[in-house]
Amino acid sequence: MTEIEDSEISLMRPSVVTIRTAKPRDLPELNEMIALLAAHHGDPAVTTPEQLERDLFGPLPWITALVAETSEGLIGYAILVPLYRAQEGKRGMDLHHLFVRDGHRGHGTGQLLVDRARETARNAGCGYLSVSAATGNVLAHRFYEQLDFTPRPVTGMRYMQSIA
Repeated sequence: MTEIEDSEISLMRPSVVTIRTAKPRDLPELNEMIALLAAHHGDPAVTTPEQLERDLFGPLPWITALVAETSEGLIGYAILVPLYRAQEGKRGMDLHHLFVRDGHRGHGTGQLLVDRARETARNAGCGYLSVSAATGNVLAHRFYEQLDFTPRPVTGMRYMQSIA
C-alpha cells in the first residue's frame, strides 16, 4: 500500500463569497463586468463608471446593484430595476442583469445573487421578481426554472422611441 503525504493532496475549494449592495468603490469592476456580459451577447458596452454612479448613487437612484465578492475581488453582479403593474397595484423588480465571471460559475454564486435579489425586492414591498433570457439561451432557461421562475409567453411587441 502506498502512503500519501498530506502535502501531495490538494482539494479545490471555491472562495468564500459575500453578496452585498454595490458601493462607489465597486464602480470600475462593475463597469468591467457589464462590458464582459455585453461582449458575451455580442452587444456594445458604452456605459461608464460615471453613468453607473449617477444611476446607483445619484439624487434619483434608478437601479440597485448587488455584487458577489471574494478575496480576489468582484466575481459577479446583479442589477435590479423597478417595475409596476398599474392594473394590479403591484410593485415588482426586474432582474435586468445577472453575471458571474468565468472560472467562478457552477459554484452557486448566481443562485446567491438571485436569492439576495428576491430579498431586496421583498424588502422594497415588491410582489414579484421577473427575469428574461434570450430565446436560444437554454442554459439560462434551465437555471431560472430550477430557481422556481415560471416561464411566461411573450404576448406582443415592445416598442421604443428615443426622447433624447
